[in-house]
Amino acid sequence: MQVPTKPWLWSRSFRFRLMVTAVVCILVPAFITLAIYNMLTKDAVKEEAVAQSRQKLQLVDGYVTNLFDYMLYIANSVQNDSSLSVVLKEIANGKTYDGPNGEYERFLDQAKILSKIDFLTIQGDSAYVTILLKNGTKFTNYPISDFDPIALKDEPWFGQLDGLTGMQSLWIGTSPTVFPIERVNSPYQISMGRTLRAGVKPYGYVFVTIMEKQVGGIFGRLSEGQETMLLDGGGRIMSHLDKEKIGESFSHSANLESSVRPEIVNVGDESYILTSQKQKLTGWELVSLTPYKQAVFKLNSIFNRVAVLQLLSFVVFVLLFLYLLGTFTRPLVRLGKMAETVQRGNLEVRSNIRGSDEIGYLGQSFDLMLDRVKGMIAEITLTQSRKRKAELAMLQAQINPHFLFNVLNSIRMKVMKSGDLDSAEMISSLSKLLRMTIIQSKDTIPLHEELSTIADYVLLMNMRQKEKAELRLDPAPDTLMCLVPRFFLQPIIENALIHGLSQRAGTIEIASSTTSQDVVISVRDSGSGMEEVKLAHLRSKLEPGADLTEANGDSSGRLSGFGLYNVCERMRMTYGESFRIEVDSAEDAGTTITMIIPKQRAEVDQDV
Repeated sequence: MQVPTKPWLWSRSFRFRLMVTAVVCILVPAFITLAIYNMLTKDAVKEEAVAQSRQKLQLVDGYVTNLFDYMLYIANSVQNDSSLSVVLKEIANGKTYDGPNGEYERFLDQAKILSKIDFLTIQGDSAYVTILLKNGTKFTNYPISDFDPIALKDEPWFGQLDGLTGMQSLWIGTSPTVFPIERVNSPYQISMGRTLRAGVKPYGYVFVTIMEKQVGGIFGRLSEGQETMLLDGGGRIMSHLDKEKIGESFSHSANLESSVRPEIVNVGDESYILTSQKQKLTGWELVSLTPYKQAVFKLNSIFNRVAVLQLLSFVVFVLLFLYLLGTFTRPLVRLGKMAETVQRGNLEVRSNIRGSDEIGYLGQSFDLMLDRVKGMIAEITLTQSRKRKAELAMLQAQINPHFLFNVLNSIRMKVMKSGDLDSAEMISSLSKLLRMTIIQSKDTIPLHEELSTIADYVLLMNMRQKEKAELRLDPAPDTLMCLVPRFFLQPIIENALIHGLSQRAGTIEIASSTTSQDVVISVRDSGSGMEEVKLAHLRSKLEPGADLTEANGDSSGRLSGFGLYNVCERMRMTYGESFRIEVDSAEDAGTTITMIIPKQRAEVDQDV
């Protein structure tokens, strides 16, 4: 046979051609677009990214400033409220509440102060207000049990308050949260203090505290894509979305103090846009770090001109790619049409596509596959036909029972008229067994019908034996309508009567139960049992694939000629690997056979 010569590599591999074409069509316009993009947008993109970062930070600064203005508003309102100042000064100077109305006056003063605090805080953001007088008297809008304001006197910054003049405020900054109810969600708080004076002499102090999470919440809402933080005058982080960083020094604080602040800084291998905004009110500084790549990616300032070129190049690419792809894949289209013909049932068609590339191999393999499928279908059809005939032959009796069934019914009627009820019952049981053999259209029957048949069978066997065997039925109610093969229990009961009980008196018990997917049927006799050697031999014969040529029982005229081995093989033919059988026995302790089959329930209209 002549070996075909290998063509040049380009015409040899379909995958190679398709990959090279796709790479060329994608990379050429991509390189052109990238070159134009870099030439036109490099500087403009940087400037626009910095401008947008500043605008975001200015927006954050506005919200943060409003929050701090709110704290300042509360302090100003407490300090400048004349009626409130009168009450506070009187209490600071040691006002006594004597006389019959003393306690009432004390209540009125406290109510006036607390109502003023509540009025100032109820309309805005959550804030904790503390008024601490020189004599130790304190007024708060929170329980004293949560935090005792007297502890503020131990803070290192407390001495600075007496040095404040006029409307000056001390912005304390970030400290651990002292309020237990807030500590879980906000481990830090931000506070400011103001001195209350009578002339030039201080008589008390007012403190306003908010949770750091309120500032961090502003960062989370308005600083998407940025790392925003609030720094004090020393470059220490006071507010950040990452609570672990609060209290740390900002790594680029030196750049903020430089007269020429760089717009781009490097953090590790990444470049960031560094922007800052000084707060006039507190002297603190808002700082943001924006990933440069992310900022550039979101910009659309000059993409319109590039988009037109990209669109044109993409259209050319698509047309070129579709043309080449259509040329290369035309044999595949032919194979697809042939597959549709095969799907309609025509197995005689062949593609006749040949070649040294992948499509040629595919066409040849497809034709070979059709040849094999056609042969396999013929083989399976023949096998199924033989299997069906074998199953019917196993289930059928050697003679047609119709005639015997009709004759037995006539005999039973005459025997009943003569008064021999025992003989009539025996003939009735035999008639029922023959009736089951007539119903050839049903391979499976409900379990209750199979149990009824077994009861008739045991009744007939007891009439043949001198000593009767007792049949006990203990099926679970939910198993009675489960479908089982006809006559699958009869050979097992026959073995129990003949070999287990040795045709003597004893007990045979049939029980059934269900699991989520299976039906478990067990047959137990009270016979002599088996030795371990015989039990092991029996179990080996019941294994899948065991040689059953020596195990088959005789079939010379009994109702069921195939024994336990044949039943096992028949069940495997019906249920496949889903069927399992277990045999347990001991000498003088009887034998138990347990079968596990898939659960299949009879339809509602099935004959019962």
